[in-house]
Order: sequence, then structure tokens, then C-alpha cells
Amino acid sequence: MSIYIVDASVAAKWFTEEEHAEESLKLLSGENSLHAPDFFMLEMDSVFCKWTRRGIVSVDEGEMARATLRQLPVQKHPFAPLQDSAYAIANRMGQSVYDCLYVALAALLKGRMVTADLRLYDVIKNGPFKKHAVWIGDVK
Repeated sequence: MSIYIVDASVAAKWFTEEEHAEESLKLLSGENSLHAPDFFMLEMDSVFCKWTRRGIVSVDEGEMARATLRQLPVQKHPFAPLQDSAYAIANRMGQSVYDCLYVALAALLKGRMVTADLRLYDVIKNGPFKKHAVWIGDVK
């Protein structure tokens, strides 16, 4: 069983038909253990609100997506115990503390953070946390 820490860029693809949606849906198979910092739910609310404002989804569709997300097998972890590590990683890599919370969780769980954020992935894959990251397009 693979341990994946999923970020919001990947989870958003569970609700769209855009590039890498198929790979993101593969993560939901019972063969994987999925994890995220608990603030992930706030990030996803922000995504759904943005889609509603842009007319991509209706308010009702956004609510349905929120309800569906709560039912998906993603174990949430409190971000507070990860905060100091994320802060140190963010300073080391020059990335946001928010993004580095996922990296810190991946290191703690000895898993890999899967992302569809190419800018973030390019930084991680060339740094000290490269073994803890995977590009969504490389998910098998």
C-alpha cells in the first residue's frame, strides 16, 4: 500500500475533467492510504468558491462537491504539530508554509506528497525532500 499526501491541486482534479484527472482518481483506489493536513478542507472550500464565482459550478454543485469530499478516504492530520517543520522547510526551499505542511506530513509519515502544482513539484524534486514528492502524471 502506498502512502500519499494529497494536496488541493490533486483533489480539485477529482471534480473536473481536466488534464491528470484520471491519475488523480486512481489515488482513490483502496490500494492507497491518503492523507492531508486538516487545513486541506479549507483550501478545497476556497477552490469550490472560486469555481462558483467563475460560473464553473453552481452553488448547489459546489455544496455537493463539498459533501462528496468529506466522504472520500483522506485522513486529516492536525497542522499544528507540523507547523515548525513546515516553517523550516519553507525557509529552506523558498516555498509557502502552506505547501510545506504537505511536505512535512509526507516526511513524518514516510510517504510521498502528490501534487499537480508543477512549480512546487519542480522545486521539491531538485531538493532535499525529493523522495517525498511525486508528480500527478507519474502516479501509476
